[in-house]
Amino acid sequence: MDDVEEYLRNYVKTTLAASGSHGYDHIVRVTRLCEIIGRQEQADLQILIPAALLHDIARPLEKSQGLAHEEEGARIAEEVLRAIRFDGTRISLIASAIRTHRYRSDKMPEFLEAKILSDADKLDAMGATGIARTFMRAGEHEGEIRDATDHITDKLLNLQDRLYTRTGREIGRKRHEFLKTFLEEIQSEMDLRNNS
Repeated sequence: MDDVEEYLRNYVKTTLAASGSHGYDHIVRVTRLCEIIGRQEQADLQILIPAALLHDIARPLEKSQGLAHEEEGARIAEEVLRAIRFDGTRISLIASAIRTHRYRSDKMPEFLEAKILSDADKLDAMGATGIARTFMRAGEHEGEIRDATDHITDKLLNLQDRLYTRTGREIGRKRHEFLKTFLEEIQSEMDLRNNS
């Protein structure tokens, strides 16, 4: 697994060379969260870690071609894993986890490793890291502070209720509280509630 993980890390690092709110550093954090949650929840790390490493592999294609990154990412993951002769019984599970990780997807994760990937991806959008990524995202879309705070209100504050695993919910509680505190403070400083 170590050789496979190293290969996948290098592949992802090359594919997601551009930094940003969904850059390689996001992949590293999600993978680490998957390791932590996966060990606590007794998941199959040979499904979970490749899924985490490849979960956003199609983000550049979504941006350039409008493809749903979770669908295209699942397809690419299957192709890459078959090419390196990865355990065939796990490939379809890895693809399924990637296909169902997205917050806006209608498809729900149905097995433990898919739920953990979904949780880890959401957790990276919460807390201090989530706030930093939200402001990066606003800048990427030529937005301003208000766009970032709206994203926190409209999406990030809803993530706590969409976590699947016990460990994910435990990690999420602290991050959720930090989001709420930050939002209250920035709204107070900017007086957004009175100048809407």
